[in-house]
Amino acid sequence: MEEIQNSLETKIKLVAREFLEKSKDKEIQIISHFDTDGISSASIIIRALKRLDKVFSIKIIKSLEEQFICDLPKEKLFIFLDLASGSLDYIANSELKDVFIIDHHEIIQKISENVHIINPELHNKQKISSSGLTYLFCKEIDPKNKELSKIAILGMIGDILEKDISKLNNDILNDGKIKKKRGLLLYPSTRPLNRTLEFSSKPYIPGITGDVEGVKELLKEIGLTPINGKYKSLIELNNEEMEKLVTAIMLRNPKAKHDEMIGNIFLINLFNKLEDARELSAMINACSRLGETNIAIQFCMEISKVKKKAESIHAKYKQFLISGLKFVSETKKIEGKGFVIINAKNIIKDTMIGTITSILSNSPLYEDGTIITAMAYYDGKIKISSRNVGRSGKNVREILNRIIEKIGGEVGGHEFAAGGIISRNKEKEFIDSLQKSFEVELVKI
Repeated sequence: MEEIQNSLETKIKLVAREFLEKSKDKEIQIISHFDTDGISSASIIIRALKRLDKVFSIKIIKSLEEQFICDLPKEKLFIFLDLASGSLDYIANSELKDVFIIDHHEIIQKISENVHIINPELHNKQKISSSGLTYLFCKEIDPKNKELSKIAILGMIGDILEKDISKLNNDILNDGKIKKKRGLLLYPSTRPLNRTLEFSSKPYIPGITGDVEGVKELLKEIGLTPINGKYKSLIELNNEEMEKLVTAIMLRNPKAKHDEMIGNIFLINLFNKLEDARELSAMINACSRLGETNIAIQFCMEISKVKKKAESIHAKYKQFLISGLKFVSETKKIEGKGFVIINAKNIIKDTMIGTITSILSNSPLYEDGTIITAMAYYDGKIKISSRNVGRSGKNVREILNRIIEKIGGEVGGHEFAAGGIISRNKEKEFIDSLQKSFEVELVKI
């Protein structure tokens, strides 16, 4: 294991050295994904390039499509963050000369000679976020970039890797000088408990999430009442109150396991205030998914004038989430043994369909191994998001890849969390092919 660990670290050193050499007198174009991990990665590299006094520009995108890559100017040096591992064939055909990729998604295509890639999939699939890799890359370029570690932690939390702390992730946590506290894994842990429960999506709590009366009933049940009109926050609960709360939630969520509900709460100092890292990560995600990527990046960089704006966007985003979950609970779905297909069409934003699919996959509504696939319209296309409940079962990326390879489109992601894009006119063909694929697999079993 130590040998594998070193090979990834060695690769980071080699790629950092290559970058410093090849970026001399070259304009740099950063292209990053729009989720928390991508935004955190972009924020880290922006700070590092400014320190090097490099000329660069940045573009945040929802997905990496063939035409976009073909239209890129050939003379620039490109850094792709939190994407591009699934677009290596397009890059090979694009005639781009200098390409650097820092990503952690699956690789199924050949890596061409002009591509310098840092990806743990090439090193025993070590669990680390793109922001973590970007941070280690930037720290290798200049040790002063160690101050950016807390941004990497926000990306790590955004990719739900806080429960899978490898040596590299632990090193990043130590660099960030964050505070850890054991507690119930609801967020934000620093806000009044009634609001935390009402907007809880990870975990999704039936009868509580999005239900003000349900929240009041639960808190009354465990003997918690407001003090001067305000409920305690999670981190203010004593051990007895915490145990009562955990028990009450578990009764409403039979699939939940006590050990899985309790874990490390990471507290980060941002804007000179100690905050729950999961809340900060969710805020970045909300800004970006509602089209405010500039606000998301400035928030990561602690530009104080955007803090109120980010909080306002996050509040709006949470309302959208609750509305989306309500729609999903009421709409007709295509369901079979081990699969669910939800076609939200234009009811749920394409930028939010992945989040809602993730929430459903972490809820008690479906059995482990069930594949949930949701679809949403945008710009004449359809965004597809698939998740495995319990992060177990078939490789959902391979399933999507087999179908979309035939009908045309883009695919990316991981074994248990993947997504794709197809043309709107392929809607019926995709649904029919996906349903048939699941049913054929069932017959084989």
